[in-house]
Amino acid sequence: MINKKELQIAGLQNGTVIDHIPSEQLFKVVSLLGIEKLKTPVTIGYNLDSKKMGNKGILKIAGKFFEQDEINRISLIAPAVKLNIIRDYEVAEKKLVQLPDELTGIVKCNNPKCISNNEPMKTRFKVIDKKKVTLKCEYCEMKTKKEDIVLL
Repeated sequence: MINKKELQIAGLQNGTVIDHIPSEQLFKVVSLLGIEKLKTPVTIGYNLDSKKMGNKGILKIAGKFFEQDEINRISLIAPAVKLNIIRDYEVAEKKLVQLPDELTGIVKCNNPKCISNNEPMKTRFKVIDKKKVTLKCEYCEMKTKKEDIVLL
């Protein structure tokens, strides 16, 4: 039996593992979550072999448990990642990150004339295509594709 405390990449006592991140999105997820500002240990795996994806990225973050708005941010750039909550070296909970039906205060509207860009208010978007990640502003109805998304 393998001692989980002596794995080649250290096992987490408590924290979060974000798995199945598309390799090309890994460093966007790191930046998006502000991982570089954390004071706890972080392990980044890049271009790791994956039977499902060919290759993948993985993040192990000690002592960090994500809020729903942070998970929603991840879903915008990597909509099918798996979140594993680790407690006392065991997976306590598994979550498949999915894009919600609506996003509030996370994405900037690309329409400069939109009221959300000219008044102090939170943006609101409906997710109209979860596979391609297409959003529609609830104020001006402008559609935004995944590659044009600007996060706040």
